[in-house]
Amino acid sequence: MNEKEIRRAGVLSRVKAEDLTQVEAAEMLGLCYRQTRRLYRRFFDLGADGLVHGNAGRRSNHSKTAKFRERVLELVKKHYGGEVGERFGPTLAAEHLAEDHGMEVDAETLRRWMLEADLWTRERKRKVYRQRRLRRAHFGELVQMDGSFENWLEARGHRGCLLNMVDDATSTSLGTFAEEETTWGVADTLQAWVEKYGVPQALYVDWKTVYHHQPTARQKQEGIVPISQFGRMCAKLGIELIGANSPQAKGRVERGHGTHQDRLSKKMRLKRIATYEAANRFLADSYLPQHNAKYAVEPREKADFHEKLPPRLDLNQVFCLEHERKVGNDWVVQYGSRWLQIEAQQQTPVSAGNTVVIREHRDRSLTLLLHSKVLKWHELSERPKKLAALPRRRVVMRPKPAPQHPWRRSIQGGPKR
Repeated sequence: MNEKEIRRAGVLSRVKAEDLTQVEAAEMLGLCYRQTRRLYRRFFDLGADGLVHGNAGRRSNHSKTAKFRERVLELVKKHYGGEVGERFGPTLAAEHLAEDHGMEVDAETLRRWMLEADLWTRERKRKVYRQRRLRRAHFGELVQMDGSFENWLEARGHRGCLLNMVDDATSTSLGTFAEEETTWGVADTLQAWVEKYGVPQALYVDWKTVYHHQPTARQKQEGIVPISQFGRMCAKLGIELIGANSPQAKGRVERGHGTHQDRLSKKMRLKRIATYEAANRFLADSYLPQHNAKYAVEPREKADFHEKLPPRLDLNQVFCLEHERKVGNDWVVQYGSRWLQIEAQQQTPVSAGNTVVIREHRDRSLTLLLHSKVLKWHELSERPKKLAALPRRRVVMRPKPAPQHPWRRSIQGGPKR
C-alpha cells in the first residue's frame, strides 16, 4: 500500500467505528460522496487490502516488450550514443527514433532505459540564481540577437558562427551561419527576419563593436555619439538598439544557443552536412520550422508589433555600408583602391570639395549620393595621373641703384640734369 491508500484506510476505519460519517470522510479525503461509498464498501468487505488498486503489481497494458526495449537501446547506442557532449539526450533520441526508425517511445521511458543501460547520466550543475525577466507582451516588441561560435560541423568543417535572433515574447527563432560575427553577417540575418516577419521595434544586443561603437576621448569631449554601420541600418528602419550589460540579460537567445549546440550539431551529423552553405539551407527549410513548432509560445497579447515594409523601400539601400569622401579637383573620388570619376552631366550640381556619401552594397557595387541625390559616375581603370607642371618663368634679379643714383633723383623731387 502507498501513503494515499494508508491514509484512506485510516479515515474509513473511523467511519466503521462510527466516529465519522461518510459525508465527513468524503470531505477529509477530498472525494465525492459516491466515490467514498464505493471505497467504504470495499474496505468493509475486504479490509485495507480492498483499497489497493487492482493493477498494483501487474504489468501495464501499455508497457513495451523486452524485445522492443533491446532494439531501441541497440539503435540508441549505434546512432545516438557517444561521449558526454556528443551523445543524444533522451528527448532528442526519442524524436529521431520515431522520425527515422518508426519506433514510438516516450522520452521519460527512454530516459529510464538509458540510465539503466549506462547510455545516459544525470548531469546537474548549480548556477547563480537570477530572477527571470518577464517576457514582452507582443510579438516583434523586442528581438534578442547574438552570435554563437562553435564547431558546428564538428570534424567535417571549420569553426563557424551561428547568428541567432529570438523574439522575446514568443521565442520564435531565426538564424544564419557566417564565418564571423561581422557587419554583413548580422545585416543578412536581420534582413532575413525583416523580409519574413516585418520590422521589429527594438533589438537587444551586446556591446560588441559590430553593434555599438565606443566613443573616443575627442568624441566624449565634443559630445558626439558614434554609430556603427549596423546601427545606421537599424536607424533607417526605425529599430532601437538596446545594449545588454550581461549574458543573463539576454537569456532567451543564450538558452537558444545551448539548445542549438546540442540538437543542431547532431542533426547535421545525421544529414552529413559538410558546408555552411548546405547548413543554411537546412536551417531555413527544415530545422528552424521544426524548432519553432516545438518551442515557440503564444504571446500574451495578440497584436503584432512588427511594422510592414513601405512598398517603395529598397532594402538594398538600407543594408549597405556608408562612407563619406571628398570630391577632388578633377571630380574624382577615391574609395580604397578604387577611383570613381563623377560625370559632368548631373542634375545635382557638383563642385570640388563637396562631401559625397558612398554606399557599398552586399555584391560590392557602389552608389554615390550628394544631398541624398544619386550621382552618375564610372570607375577608372587606374589612378588618375597628375597634370605635368608648367615650366617656371626665370626671373632675373637686377641690382638696386644707389641712393644718389640719377634714376632716384626724379622720384625724390631733385633737379634733373
